[in-house]
Amino acid sequence: MINSIGDYQAFVCRRTGKIYCHTDAEDFAEFYDELPDDVEDNEKYIAVPDKRELDLGKPLVLDFAREFLPGDFDEIRAIFSKRGAYQKFKALLVRRHALDRWHDFENKATERALRDWCKDNEISVTD
Repeated sequence: MINSIGDYQAFVCRRTGKIYCHTDAEDFAEFYDELPDDVEDNEKYIAVPDKRELDLGKPLVLDFAREFLPGDFDEIRAIFSKRGAYQKFKALLVRRHALDRWHDFENKATERALRDWCKDNEISVTD
C-alpha cells in the first residue's frame, strides 16, 4: 500500500491474531512495528489488502455519489478520471456539506469489507 507518507503494510498473524503495521517512511517508523523475520510465510501471516483490493476506492465513491449526491454524479465521475481526485472530491463534499456523511459511509463500507475479508480468510473478529 502506498499513501502520502510512503509505503506501509499490515499483516495478521494467523495463530495469534496480532496485527503488525509497518512503514518504510523514516519519519513515522517509530510508530510502527518491526516485522517478524518470517512475515513472508503465508502459512503464518496474511497481508491485509489495501482499499483498492477491497473495492473501496473509486467504486465506493461512485456508490456514494449515486445515493447521496445524484445531481453531482457526472462531476464526481469526471473528477475521478484525473489525478488528484480525492482532494477535489473532498472539496466538493465540503461545498455540499456532505463530508461527515461521506466519512460515515466510507467507515461503514470499510468495516463491512474488512469483516468479509476476515471471514473469507478464517480470521475471527472480536468486537
